[in-house]
Amino acid sequence: MIFENKEQLKEKCEKIIKLDGQDVAILDEAKLKSKLIDDLIYTKVFSADKATQEAACWLIRRAARELGIFSATIQPIYEAMGRKEVQGFTVPAINIRAITYDVAQAVFRAAMKAKAGPIIFEIARSEIDYTRQRPAEYACAIKAAAIKTGYKGPVFLQGDHFQINAKKYAADSAKETQTVKNLIWEAIDAGFYNIDIDTSTLVDLSKATVKEQQATNYTLAAELTTMIRDLEPEGITVSVGGEIGEVGGKNSTVEELEAFMEGYLEELKKHGASLKGISKISVQTGTTHGGVPLADGTVAKVKIDFDVLEKLSEVARSSYGLAGAVQHGASTLPDEAFDRFPSVGTAEIHLATGFQNMIYESKKFPGDLREKIYKYIKTNLKDEWKEKDTEEQFIYKTRKKALGPFKLELWHLPAATRDGIGTELEKQFSFLFEKLKIAGRKDVVTEYISPVEVPLDLPAVFKG
Repeated sequence: MIFENKEQLKEKCEKIIKLDGQDVAILDEAKLKSKLIDDLIYTKVFSADKATQEAACWLIRRAARELGIFSATIQPIYEAMGRKEVQGFTVPAINIRAITYDVAQAVFRAAMKAKAGPIIFEIARSEIDYTRQRPAEYACAIKAAAIKTGYKGPVFLQGDHFQINAKKYAADSAKETQTVKNLIWEAIDAGFYNIDIDTSTLVDLSKATVKEQQATNYTLAAELTTMIRDLEPEGITVSVGGEIGEVGGKNSTVEELEAFMEGYLEELKKHGASLKGISKISVQTGTTHGGVPLADGTVAKVKIDFDVLEKLSEVARSSYGLAGAVQHGASTLPDEAFDRFPSVGTAEIHLATGFQNMIYESKKFPGDLREKIYKYIKTNLKDEWKEKDTEEQFIYKTRKKALGPFKLELWHLPAATRDGIGTELEKQFSFLFEKLKIAGRKDVVTEYISPVEVPLDLPAVFKG
């Protein structure tokens, strides 16, 4: 059920969740999990009434907190990795582009079965736009899924590739920078206590020295880090990531890492001598976001330079106390590649397109809806069809952009269909958690992560 006004919402919540000052008391946890949480998240995502949406979001966040589910920063774990107190696993950062509520449930089920260590849920600036998921909606969907599955503990929400667009920056640097700053503000307010800054788009390889090439990158990264430190809630140090090479470009080098870090730390000191810097660094080692589609629509095999990844991770830890290097564009790699990441000391890998592909290509996915989506793509995105691309390549590259326009249809697929797709994804998540060596590492989360109470303003619907 989608609540269209505050009266409907209050009536359905009356005997299940009780308002208690600035917080809530849960009167019937079983009924909350069995039905009401579904209605609350669908109301947040689809209700036509903004005030009712906001009330549903607030109830989800407060109910989650009451049940021991809380937004957290991964900073303490990454600092321990930088000190080499914790090692032997790679943290998966999962981007959920479609049916977020159902996919997140699959992640939590797999995590609880595996007694898994830290797992990050993230969404990139570009994904926020084309999937039509603002940070607050994404956070609510993840926390609603945690409630639904009975998960308790920290939820690591991350802004992925909060990226400066190079063309827009060249046209109006102040405007483009402010756009990213506004997004950071919005994300932190929604409970994203992990932010990946991506100013690597501004690296200028035409400059004479590596430090000059990285100068705009590290200067702006320091400025954005300073803003994050100003915004982070009391008691929380937001984990910030930097990036030295645009994914899909040339492979990163130790010289680039050192030039970035030296310049970044110099700039950060100008803003405040005691400011905490980044906790990890994203590098390029041979992958491309989404993979490279072949003429038949399948994905080309990519060879990652694991030697480069290992060397950069070690320098990041030994010289700068970072958790290590971060690998992007990893979800379309062959299965046999994943256990290599922990063995070379990779701190984190980002996984997105592979899960989207599993949804689209699942036998459970309705064929008529798939055809409807592909027809939409060929009609509305035809300007993006490059002359050299086959139809299969064009569809593969652009079908992510249909997820927003078809969000209503996807979220309203029959329950059996969504459950079937969720089961397939859960199996893949379980596989990845084993390969990345986070299975059985829940102790790391328990040891290093504690809840921090962050006030949340009462929505207008409940005032008075």
